[in-house]
Amino acid sequence: MHIQTLLPFLTILTTTLAKPAHLYATHYDGTVYTLTLNTDNNELAITQTLDTCGDMPSWLTLDPRTRTVYCSDETGTADPSTHGSLTSLHVAPDGSLHEMAVTEAVGGGVNSVIYEADNGGKFIAIAHYGGSALSTFALPIEANRPALQEFHFNLTHPGKVAQQDASHPHQVFLDPTGSFILSPDLGADLLRVYAIEDGPSGKLSACPSLNVTFGSGPRHGVFWTDGTDGSAVSGVTHSRKMAAVGQTMLYLVNEIGGTMMVYDVSYSRSGCLSFEKTQTVVPYPGGVMPEGATPAEIRHVGDVLYVSIRTDQGFAPSDSMVVLDRDAEDGSVTVRDSVSALGKVPRTFVINKAGNLVAIGNQASANVAVVRRDPETGDLGEEVAVLQVGEPGEVGTSTGLSSVIWDE
Repeated sequence: MHIQTLLPFLTILTTTLAKPAHLYATHYDGTVYTLTLNTDNNELAITQTLDTCGDMPSWLTLDPRTRTVYCSDETGTADPSTHGSLTSLHVAPDGSLHEMAVTEAVGGGVNSVIYEADNGGKFIAIAHYGGSALSTFALPIEANRPALQEFHFNLTHPGKVAQQDASHPHQVFLDPTGSFILSPDLGADLLRVYAIEDGPSGKLSACPSLNVTFGSGPRHGVFWTDGTDGSAVSGVTHSRKMAAVGQTMLYLVNEIGGTMMVYDVSYSRSGCLSFEKTQTVVPYPGGVMPEGATPAEIRHVGDVLYVSIRTDQGFAPSDSMVVLDRDAEDGSVTVRDSVSALGKVPRTFVINKAGNLVAIGNQASANVAVVRRDPETGDLGEEVAVLQVGEPGEVGTSTGLSSVIWDE
């Protein structure tokens, strides 16, 4: 066969053999879903429905190396007589999930992150919104094995609004060096900071928290780094901090105040983090957040940031996704534009590794919407697929779709 004839044939064959993409979603009705995106025809379908992860599955975290998904259950409160759970699910070669182990956890788990100790041992940290706590577990989890650590928080003075009647950690995430875990506490107006201790234990030590403006209600944050070597940092006691990046900035979205705060972050001699606020901005076109609307999730790729906005009805009957640009000089952000979330209450969204697709988890409409992203410009573009996943929820309640992740 001539090369000229062979090339079109190989192109067709490659397209035909393109592997489908898998996603996983949780629904507050007690179900975890496997979704399959056919990249040939952009068809998104439910390929597995699994009753697992307690009564209120709320968040999924994937360990791609071990092919394990960890699912947090939001059941329970700060009352010690109630509790939630943590479930591990094995990812089969075809993308299906199979329950492996379940262990009891503090109630109200809403977010988690996997981290490593110095010897490579793995652990998971969980933010417990309703449980007013942060907990950690050694991985892999085993049935009925207790938490490694539990940090319980008491609010001595109520916040600005009724939602701040108690401590409400809403997220846990790592700094760029993998040395610290941070947790925005919506109820206490704090960004809690923990250092991962040296050695194999995986235990956390509390650092000074960052006070956030009263009534802000910090919900989610994301780090940005220039990726340069920061090995010149001296006098720091925690070994992994010696590999700290050069310039590091934090972008924090506040649910109650409707703002985004920008911080310059430094690694101090004390072995903890220091923060200097450089900007407060409303992450919405025109600089005014609509009444009743709240920022939810924040992510970035390079110098482009994305924030999902709940209940703004910017593209009625759908809510909005806002695109922001980061200034390369001072790290400040400006709003570029907004696009439809293709559903109501976009609680969460995830960008695939290729940077060309974004999956949006709309809680109240209980759908997963996949849209195109231009890797060059960062623009969010056309709809690829929208799929109903479970029954719709009611705005303002813990019902409907709760999370979505890519299998990558």
